[in-house]
Amino acid sequence: MIKLFSPALSLLLCVGLFSACTNTSTDLNSDSTASTTPLDNPDAAVLVFSKTDGFYHKSIPAGQAAIHKLGLENGFLVDTTKNAAYFTADSLSKYKAVVFLNTTKDVLDSNQQTAFQEYIRGGGGFVGIHSATDTEYDWPWYNQLVGAYFEHHPENQEARILVTDKSHPSTTMLPDTLVRFDEWYNFRDIQPHINVLAYLDETSYKGGTNGENHPYAWHHEFEGGRAFYTAGGHTIESYSDPLFLQHILGGIRYAMGQE
Repeated sequence: MIKLFSPALSLLLCVGLFSACTNTSTDLNSDSTASTTPLDNPDAAVLVFSKTDGFYHKSIPAGQAAIHKLGLENGFLVDTTKNAAYFTADSLSKYKAVVFLNTTKDVLDSNQQTAFQEYIRGGGGFVGIHSATDTEYDWPWYNQLVGAYFEHHPENQEARILVTDKSHPSTTMLPDTLVRFDEWYNFRDIQPHINVLAYLDETSYKGGTNGENHPYAWHHEFEGGRAFYTAGGHTIESYSDPLFLQHILGGIRYAMGQE
């Protein structure tokens, strides 16, 4: 068993990470799209979308900075925005994958939903992190894409994750069993077509309600595109956790069709 959570100096590490990564003057909390990695390969670009209409996760800036650094180190462009106006056919066509990073509630209007559907149907990729499942409850198509909806959660605590499929690029680097400190979602409307990669062991923490088959991370091909979701990523510390970041990177690569 490997224990990953190390909170010491996490905020300092997060701030340092952002300072080291950023090569432009970027306000990640503005409504504009911010290009944060030189575009050497126009086919390798990712949009990180973090609009919230409900709870705002304080870890969003840390997540943006961490994904930006993953892009720098692995050769893909990372743009960040909370402005849903970028969900048009022309704008989305620039990206191999769209990451919903801790989005909440209603984030897209009907025209933006249509553009996103067509993007996925045209082969685009989707990555959902943590509260991406706390998003668009009145849009059944999105439920099918993301794979489940958030229902509720207990207080933050350590829990054991059981990795059951290590053939996927998001899990090849993970041990069979690991312990993390995070906020653990209970889910509803879990879609039967998702391929679960890892489960939460509900005997290892208090407040789980999904039973023995409590999914933590999953993937599936959907209407011409690829989708990956991980339930981790509530805490700031998650985004300085090397294994969690490699887990996200593998999910992004899968969604982009690189692996």
